[in-house]
Amino acid sequence: MKGRLLNHEKLAKYISWRVGGPADRLYMPFDRQDLINFIAALSHGSGTAAESIFWMGLGSNLLIRDGGIRGTVINTKGRLKEMRLAPDRSIYVEAGVPCAHVARFCAEQGFIGAEFLAGIPGTMGGALKMNAGAFGGETWPIVKNVDMLNAAGQVHVRKPEDFEINYRSVKGFEDEWFLAAHLTLQQGDTAASLQRIKGLLEKRAQTQPTNQPSCGSVFKNPEGGHAARLIEQTGLKGYAIGGACVSEKHANFIINTGKATAADIETLINYVQIKVMESQGVELQTEVCMVGVAL
Repeated sequence: MKGRLLNHEKLAKYISWRVGGPADRLYMPFDRQDLINFIAALSHGSGTAAESIFWMGLGSNLLIRDGGIRGTVINTKGRLKEMRLAPDRSIYVEAGVPCAHVARFCAEQGFIGAEFLAGIPGTMGGALKMNAGAFGGETWPIVKNVDMLNAAGQVHVRKPEDFEINYRSVKGFEDEWFLAAHLTLQQGDTAASLQRIKGLLEKRAQTQPTNQPSCGSVFKNPEGGHAARLIEQTGLKGYAIGGACVSEKHANFIINTGKATAADIETLINYVQIKVMESQGVELQTEVCMVGVAL
């Protein structure tokens, strides 16, 4: 293997919340083929992974509990980073490319429709996994097809119609993982697209606590409403448990004030859900993925 394998690696430094326990093993692949080889080796040719496998990119939209993760974590940050204009004029993007880089690359290639990706603080793999969205746009409407990797190290091309795609939810092929996507976009004005990206990033900086450790939006917006507004109306802006605090700037963000544990954050998430239900009669669903073992 050309990649890097670390044992009992603490994951907090890889997570945007800066919390979380260790992984039994953390693998950072050298490139796409190296990752395929590594996954195939894990299955020992059986086609079934010999242990639990968890994938992470930039570590946003993710809460890893204080006991960490058993099995192997695949970290694509800084890896699986190829992005290019394909012969069919689609944009080929590997799973480890940050969404903000995708937005800018598409604009520079003369395409419009991917600007919203600039507001997603994760990688393309994570965006595909949860149909991530921002500023009114969502990931899957611009997807032509995806490359999926299974535990045997085999790659399959899947189309959007092969999945059940909804708001912040993508179901199908649960035993496969996203390697890359081809995006289909319309030709447009590069300068106007870049200007829109700049405006979206400025809006994000003005309305979200981008300079503090968070996961991005914690809760899904309920149908016809906004999670942040419901939390604010419940009077929870600034409410803290341990080192975890509901952001004063945007109520759908929980920030680590410096000494939070994953348990602090999860307890605060549960508390917000209970109080919003009591006050507003709305059951907030989490957008953030919570994994691992609690201490």
